[in-house]
Amino acid sequence: MQEIISTGRQRHHENLWQVVESYYQLTKPRIILLLLISTAAGMWVAAKGQVEPLLLLATLTGGAFASASANTINCIYDRDIDYVMERTRHRPLPSGRVQPRDALIFAIALAVASFSLLAIVANFLAAGLAMSGIVFYVLIYTHWLKRHTAQNIVIGGAAGAIPPLVGWAAVTGELTWASWVMFAIVFLWTPPHFWALAMYIRDEYAEVGVPMLPVIAGDETTARQIWIYTLIMLPVTFLLVYPLHANGAIYAGIALWLGGIFASKAWQLLQQPTDKQIARGLFKYSILYLMLLCAGMVVDSLPASHQLTSAIADNIEKLARIAMIS
Repeated sequence: MQEIISTGRQRHHENLWQVVESYYQLTKPRIILLLLISTAAGMWVAAKGQVEPLLLLATLTGGAFASASANTINCIYDRDIDYVMERTRHRPLPSGRVQPRDALIFAIALAVASFSLLAIVANFLAAGLAMSGIVFYVLIYTHWLKRHTAQNIVIGGAAGAIPPLVGWAAVTGELTWASWVMFAIVFLWTPPHFWALAMYIRDEYAEVGVPMLPVIAGDETTARQIWIYTLIMLPVTFLLVYPLHANGAIYAGIALWLGGIFASKAWQLLQQPTDKQIARGLFKYSILYLMLLCAGMVVDSLPASHQLTSAIADNIEKLARIAMIS
């Protein structure tokens, strides 16, 4: 391990496609996709369902660049423990396919591109928020929290909750209570999401000395904390409906349905905290949950959805009047 990390020994790529693939893997694209979905949700709700295509493209691209930059720096910092864990050993840095210096240059270029694009096409608030996400993820979470406290995910979750703020700011140039509620939803969603994963791969975290909650406090305590955060998160999702009125009945129905499934899975884990397959199932569902919840925000914000719900409400009101007359 030290030979690869310290001496700069590298495995040479055989062609350009392998180079592109290695740098693409550095950005952790699956994580970026989830962040962009929450960014888009922030934009659509802020714009009441009518987002300018150029602004949407620029904001999502700028957000992707910012997330890719933060993830790449995270890979640089964690390349020692990545080498130890089997599931991460073959990533570009621990395997020697990309050198740390080259990865750092790549990360800086992505950050500069992100700030420039967002500042020019959107505004400086959106650009500044994207940069704050990089700084928080790298300095606060990766450098300070991850290897030193079992609360790493709780505090570090703020970095992953910034994308909705970026999307909102890109559209309006300001932040409102509704945007902060979207931030809070992702912030509260993060501990159940990551702790469920940590329960599933607890032995790997223990092997490399990362103090994730299941390693320090055990599965029962972690399952209890997941349950508590779930119970806090679910009511917060409805604040967008009342009292903020940023979303309506369609979103409320989707949030109720998705939240019920989430609570059911968290309760099941609470009853069987040592079952790794239940933890894995909650982790996987949590990803689907956030994606569909954000999709619900988008669908609900569309003008056609407003017209549909208004028409349904009018018909219900008419039927109620007829029933009262009868």
